[in-house]
Formats: sequence, structure tokens, C-alpha cells
Amino acid sequence: MFTGIVEELGEVVGVTPTAEDSTVVSVRGPRVTSDARHGDSIAVNGVCLTVVDVDGGVFTADVMGETLRRSALGALRTGDRVNLERAAALGSRLGGHLVQGHVDGVGEVLSREPAPRWETVRFRLPAALSRYVVEKGSITVDGVSLTVAEVGDDWFAVGLIPTTLSATTLGTRSVGDPVNLEMDVLAKYVERLLAGRTVDGAEVSA
Repeated sequence: MFTGIVEELGEVVGVTPTAEDSTVVSVRGPRVTSDARHGDSIAVNGVCLTVVDVDGGVFTADVMGETLRRSALGALRTGDRVNLERAAALGSRLGGHLVQGHVDGVGEVLSREPAPRWETVRFRLPAALSRYVVEKGSITVDGVSLTVAEVGDDWFAVGLIPTTLSATTLGTRSVGDPVNLEMDVLAKYVERLLAGRTVDGAEVSA
């Protein structure tokens, strides 16, 4: 479990496809590897990966085919910057919201509107995910916990403060770039619980 508060901008130092429809990714991140061990979880652009090895501030993880298909990690190249976060520890502050590191789909940067103290960024999202997005609700974009400012049928917008712009990859994403999206897990649980229920004799559809 994560919080969506990025700890460090890491750098991809190796991407090695394997014959088993998977990829081995190596990422430099001195902060997140300072106490990392084999088997620990580190979110890379919002995707929970399991540490296989740690060596000199670089950790290695296996990315299986399912993850490559459902996220934007398949587009990673050596030299790319990535958002990194270690798994949350019990008793730590929850600065963002509950993030699983399980990407629901890939979105796309639609537009950027700079302002004096912030920037409004609009993203396209798969239509099947739009029902989980509400104004002032939470969403995770490339591992960053954000509050939805506006929402449409197949898009949503967020406001990015200077800290987010400078400390995460969202500050350099260009129009057309893919981003990993994770919906608020509470919305998905509520939908599941309400499926097939009736209210005043009427069936509630999910």
C-alpha cells in the first residue's frame, strides 16, 4: 500500500526484455533504496514492483507481461525519469490517499494551462474508468495522489502546485504522453457492494 506522495525522482538505468513476455527494469533511486531489501515493494510511476536486487543505489525488478499491457511501463527507456515511492509503513502519516499500486488503465495528457502559481493539466482516460472519477475526489496519476478539479465524459483535470511540478514527472509530461491511472479503490468497492442491491424496490445497477 502507498500514499501517492512521491519520495524521489529516479532514473531508469536498464530495460532488458526477456523471452517470457516480461522485462527486467533497473532504476537508480538512492533514497528509496537506502533501506530496501529483496522482496520489498517500490512504486514506479504508480506501479507496485517487487525488488529483486539492490546494488549501489540501483534496484532491479521484474515487470511481467500483464503489467506491461495494462500500464505505460512498457514504454520506459534508459534515461527516463520515474516517480518512486516506498510502501507505506504502519503509523506513518497518510499525506495523499490509499494507493494500491495496481494500475487500472493508461491515460493521456490532453492539455497544459500554466498560471502564475500552478498549472492546470487535463488528461484523457478510458471511458470505462470515467464512472470512478468525481470532482474533488482522489485519483493517482503516474503514482502521484491528486485531487480532481474538473471531470468530463472521458477526461479530467487537476491543478498542479509548484512542488508537484518540480518533484515529479508530471512537471515535464507533454501533450500526448501516456500516464498510468489508478482509480480510488473506495469507489470500486462501493460499486461492487451496490451491484444487484435494491433501494425502495428498484435495483441499483453498477
